[in-house]
Amino acid sequence: MSLRYGIQLPVQSQSTLYTEPWEAAAGPDDLVAVARAADRAGFDYVACCDHVAIPRRLAPAMSTVWYDPVATLAHLAAVTERVRLLSHVAVIGLRHPLITAKQYATLDHLSSGRLILGVGAGHVPEEFEVLGVDFRQRGAVLDESIDALRAALGPEEFPAHHGKLYEFHDLGQRPRPAQPSVPLWVGGSSPAAVRRAALKGDGWLPQGDPRDRLPGQIARLTAQRAEAGIEAPLTIGALTEPLYIGRPTWDIGRRTLTGDPDALAESLRAYRAMGVHQIQVRFRSRSRAELTDQMTAFGADVAPYL
Repeated sequence: MSLRYGIQLPVQSQSTLYTEPWEAAAGPDDLVAVARAADRAGFDYVACCDHVAIPRRLAPAMSTVWYDPVATLAHLAAVTERVRLLSHVAVIGLRHPLITAKQYATLDHLSSGRLILGVGAGHVPEEFEVLGVDFRQRGAVLDESIDALRAALGPEEFPAHHGKLYEFHDLGQRPRPAQPSVPLWVGGSSPAAVRRAALKGDGWLPQGDPRDRLPGQIARLTAQRAEAGIEAPLTIGALTEPLYIGRPTWDIGRRTLTGDPDALAESLRAYRAMGVHQIQVRFRSRSRAELTDQMTAFGADVAPYL
């Protein structure tokens, strides 16, 4: 089976860990151009992050540029045809499950069933505090929120959930999602996140695991899922090293994988051998045009060999 490949969109989040300098002056037109390039180049998904507000103490590193994922993905759904729309990741514990369900069910309906709902626990205490959510209980909140969303994003017009934190029934929501079952991928690489992905997810989105850690994480996922008697397939993801196709004429950094398409494909096939089903790729670039050129080259010259 071929590796599927997706991309975290530029511009929509601008942490200093990964943002390229050209993104600071970029905007909606650039997002649309990159999403359309992904659509044409066979990318499985485009992804958008989720933060409500960044505290001043973290702003120098994280920046305060974090587009809303529902608004952004809905906008891009209207200008693309087939690429899927991934929240990577939605911090669903910050909102009541019925609000999250209303937003993402509408997105799935409007996009003709292209949503992948990626969820995570979150990591910024101030964000929880200002919204009245206990940061220390975010794991338990996320666990129940996933269960509640399974009901609220299912086929029933009047979903029901009876839990410790949330209780709802006899409350109708339409439109329903276009998909019979919205894929729910769990993000994070801590032991709790891996166990959550194994027991509650349709997929796993690791958070920065290097190659040498992935086999152990995948083994844990597989064992925990088997122990729980879950036979449904789990989509296992990986974040690749930064990529640059061809011979760069500028400093692309020590960690970046570069070379001709055959060499890059051979390196990336190692993920498939580990048991990975989809890779999230990132390209070094000095402009939107260079990024979309890299994406086009990847789809045409690297992807056929994955």
